[in-house]
Amino acid sequence: MTKVGHIESRVSDMLLTPVQDALPGIDVADRAAALKRVPDDKAMLRAVTELTRDLGTPNPRIFWSDFLASAFLGYAGLFVAIISGNIWLQCAAAFVAVLALYRAGGFIHEVTHVKHSALPGFRLGFNAVIGVPLLVPSYMYEGIHNLHHARTRYGTDQDPEYLPLALMKPWTLPLFIVASLFAPFALLFRNAVLAPLSLVIPPLRKIVVERYSGLAINPAFRRRAAEGEAHRNWIIQETAASIWSIVLLAGVFTGFIPMNTFLIFLCIVSSVAVLNQVRTLVAHLWENDGEPLSVTAQFLDSVNVPPPGVLASIWAPVGLRYHALHHLLPSVPYHALGEAHRRLTAQLAPDSVYHRASYDGLAGLVYRLARSTLVRGA
Repeated sequence: MTKVGHIESRVSDMLLTPVQDALPGIDVADRAAALKRVPDDKAMLRAVTELTRDLGTPNPRIFWSDFLASAFLGYAGLFVAIISGNIWLQCAAAFVAVLALYRAGGFIHEVTHVKHSALPGFRLGFNAVIGVPLLVPSYMYEGIHNLHHARTRYGTDQDPEYLPLALMKPWTLPLFIVASLFAPFALLFRNAVLAPLSLVIPPLRKIVVERYSGLAINPAFRRRAAEGEAHRNWIIQETAASIWSIVLLAGVFTGFIPMNTFLIFLCIVSSVAVLNQVRTLVAHLWENDGEPLSVTAQFLDSVNVPPPGVLASIWAPVGLRYHALHHLLPSVPYHALGEAHRRLTAQLAPDSVYHRASYDGLAGLVYRLARSTLVRGA
């Protein structure tokens, strides 16, 4: 066997055996090349569809109770962090606030996928309770995230939520995380300054719509203006977010809102953004260099972190621990993904491709990604 043939064989072994990490000596570029050659596993895809047909209906009781309880706990923690004079209690309350508001904010993902007729009022409830107050109304994700799921867009330069991070320089990872620290400041500026100005400066409006109206990580992505009902929802939500941002900043500048209160709020929202960015780091393997992939290859470039580990339910809540499975079943609500995974795990053979997207936890995935950039960027 030639050297090239040997490498291709080992890469194939890496993709077609249930290992948790890359084989020693296999460069990430070789893995990326092999990923593009992965055909669709029709047997697995058929099984995924057949075994989960009854799991597509969202349960309003679960959605509302989970969302509202998370939001209540988050705001309670924020309130205690603001009024408490005990530093340890403040830190504990802030920690609770970050985790709870992070979970509540995760429902923006469900808002983009759920059939709103099956969950009436939930989009409004999300935006009123979390989206507008935390400066992330759902229009910034609706119309963006669905492109990430498009069969021919995933992992290409037309995907707003993909960068080949595993193939990039080592400094891109810390920059990716640090940038999220400043998200609340950028969103305040966008809503309080850019949005109002763009109403009277058409060229600025074009820039705001294309570049600053979506929760995207691909800097080359340009968003198109929404139309119809989506446009009406956009305008209503954007107006509410602008009014809230202006009132918030005016309250601080006039002294009505104490600076300490404002800074605690910003620190907690920034921490939520950082936690989400860390979770994003391990949602995929980020090993595609821009070519369209088969559905099975997209699945293998994505990540499940199933039980028995319990920490994933904290750092990847609202079904995000089953992100690879979600890419196969984007219309299945978050509360049914665990059952879908259990069925597939029980019914599919041990050597099924399905099991090859499962990983043990956050640390190993971050290590794999960091190692890939170090080797690639050396």
